[in-house]
Amino acid sequence: MKKDLMELLCCPVCKGELELDATREEDGEVVEGTLYCEDCDETYAVDDGIPDLLPPEAR
Repeated sequence: MKKDLMELLCCPVCKGELELDATREEDGEVVEGTLYCEDCDETYAVDDGIPDLLPPEAR
């Protein structure tokens, strides 16, 4: 996942701003990490560079 994508992403539950916590990066792209919404206290995984933004009830 490119970090520039953060400008376009929002929480699928409340449309709040997401915070990125990258635990592994390669060539300037996030490979592993989490996206966190402070407004609704939800966390979304980033695995193999793909953000999983399914709402909690759809996971």
